[in-house]
Amino acid sequence: MQWLHPFTRRVHLWSVFALLLPILAQAAEPASPSAADIAWLRRDGFDLDAAQFKRLHALGRSGLLEAQLADRLNDPLPPAIEALLHSDPAMTHSTQSLLQAFKQRQEQIKAMPDGEARNAAQKDARQQANTLAEQAQASVLLHAVYGPNQLKEQLVLFWLNHFSVFQGKGRVRVLTTDYVEHAIRPHALGKFKDLLLATLKSPAMLEYLDNAQNAKGKVNENYARELMELHSLGVGAGYSQEDVQQLALILTGAGLIPLDGREQRFPRPLQPLVVQQGLFQFNPKRHDFSDKQLLGHTIQGRGFDEITQAVDLITRQPACAQFISRRLAQYFVADNPPPALVARLAKTFSDSDGDIAQVMRTLMQSPELQQSAGGKFKDPQQFVISALRLAYDGKPLANPRPPVNWLNQLGEPLFGRITPDGWPLVASGWSSSGQMAKRFEIARAIGRGDNRLFTVEGSTLPGPGFPLITTPLFYQAISPRLSSATRSALDQAVSPQEWNTFLLSSPDFNNR
Repeated sequence: MQWLHPFTRRVHLWSVFALLLPILAQAAEPASPSAADIAWLRRDGFDLDAAQFKRLHALGRSGLLEAQLADRLNDPLPPAIEALLHSDPAMTHSTQSLLQAFKQRQEQIKAMPDGEARNAAQKDARQQANTLAEQAQASVLLHAVYGPNQLKEQLVLFWLNHFSVFQGKGRVRVLTTDYVEHAIRPHALGKFKDLLLATLKSPAMLEYLDNAQNAKGKVNENYARELMELHSLGVGAGYSQEDVQQLALILTGAGLIPLDGREQRFPRPLQPLVVQQGLFQFNPKRHDFSDKQLLGHTIQGRGFDEITQAVDLITRQPACAQFISRRLAQYFVADNPPPALVARLAKTFSDSDGDIAQVMRTLMQSPELQQSAGGKFKDPQQFVISALRLAYDGKPLANPRPPVNWLNQLGEPLFGRITPDGWPLVASGWSSSGQMAKRFEIARAIGRGDNRLFTVEGSTLPGPGFPLITTPLFYQAISPRLSSATRSALDQAVSPQEWNTFLLSSPDFNNR
């Protein structure tokens, strides 16, 4: 505690705060997890909060890992957060009804004559769609901040980036909540082939990469190309342009149900071949039933079964195991992950038929993860989420708009990547001088509590928001491992608000 002594000599504005520090320190439990356990916990989730620290204390590292991989941590979110989530129409209305309403508004606007009324209607429609988009972003952030299964929440963000969709394209902004809740979250710890198939059938992906328009005689290769290059095999994996073209033929007919209410009629022989799940429909009238050659294998023209056979074939390729394993290692371990680690992850992937939970067990138990502690720079999403978790430590937000806006300012908005390659996984994408200046501004806003996080949207009354980071968690898990440079900077703080800002801006916090 010697490094904190200058605090007790500061001016009167925070003499009371200084007197509290020893009391808070004594409140810490004497038996704490080891330094290695705490370093591991910072990688297991979006850094630290008291609830996750208690889980580590209760279950141990192995017990916590197994509970997360088995998805057994099902503690409810705070009631106020649940209420926020269910204020999203996409959580309480069917995706079909939302999409139909969106389509009807567009048709009504199109039929209106030019003029102020039409302009006002267009503005209102955009606002409604943008509100749905923002609520989808907020939902992901709130789950990440408050979710008890922090490893799963990290994987949700990882897969959302890996299978990236852009909200700014057409109807996609209406579909992103459905994408998270039905394609990504249920499969984040399951088999990779099931996850890939779920994204393939998702209305958001079908719209974004144009497979909804892919039909016999009017083949669209966009999704087939990205499925192989970005979602499964990677560049230079040995597949050819012919493989892309053949996969596009396999995917013909995979699209959405009609939204105009018309009854579909299929010839009797085709009726058993229709597949419909939610808004997804495999329409055999739009499918090319020729036999295809994919990755050296013949896939007979049988309808939807061709798609499941193709997904199974692609995800069993050694290139798929290698590509997905390296991406996971890049996100969790290092920008340039050790080849030996990637090889072990790929072997687990192949041996387990792409079981994500088993791959993550290999990763989270790896010596490479421990050896790289403190060396992986947080991207903007990780920074904002981890700062909220540490600073407010489970206190329910009343207004998620500020963190949504912070990610916009930092250049990594959820569902905001125009191209389908996802946001960068390496530090060079997020460590420019401009990026860091903006990050420090946001650290100041969080540290000072002047960010309206606890002010209900639309209210003019400020809510209480000043965080007190110097909690028992700080003394148990953070303070003993701060660098001398960070300790020196904290010694120079002249107020609790400035102290918070210095901590959240420090390399110790911005690296994990």
